[in-house]
Amino acid sequence: MQGKHSANLLPRFFGGLTEHAFHTKLGVADPALVDYLVDLLIRFTRCDSLFTYRNERGERLEEVVDLLGEAQERVGSAQRDIYRHVGDFTLFWTGVFPEALSRLRGRGKKDRFVDYCQQGKRSYYLASTLPSETDDEENEVLKRISVEFELCAYGLGEVRREWERREPESAQSGPWLLT
Repeated sequence: MQGKHSANLLPRFFGGLTEHAFHTKLGVADPALVDYLVDLLIRFTRCDSLFTYRNERGERLEEVVDLLGEAQERVGSAQRDIYRHVGDFTLFWTGVFPEALSRLRGRGKKDRFVDYCQQGKRSYYLASTLPSETDDEENEVLKRISVEFELCAYGLGEVRREWERREPESAQSGPWLLT
């Protein structure tokens, strides 16, 4: 029973913080957008969700440049999924952990000259134009995120600031992402 209860805590925690940040602080009353962002936060609490895709040799694709190259090799919903992931990946790092961008785009990295905001906007837009196996409502959300990428990134930063205010001092120094 405890596992089932704790499985509901993360969605409730992120749901409350995200609704507060977007509805109250930013004045964005868009339930579908907020739900999408809550899902993004929940998915990316696991590092393996950040680095889902692999190349033909089985190596993890950890840079936007490599993901975009892989997207060019795919068609239809597989291509859409990678573009969506690039949008999610860039939005997550830009909004939640912007201090990590210097490492992600550092010297010797393929992403060194990638503008995560511009590439995130572009990737969400491309994903929104490709057929979805789920429903068209998600394509509309992806299109809105493409247009409002900076606002969404700022809102996710507000979510982080709020959870950090609620954490005990000792928890703030430990790793946030689960492995």
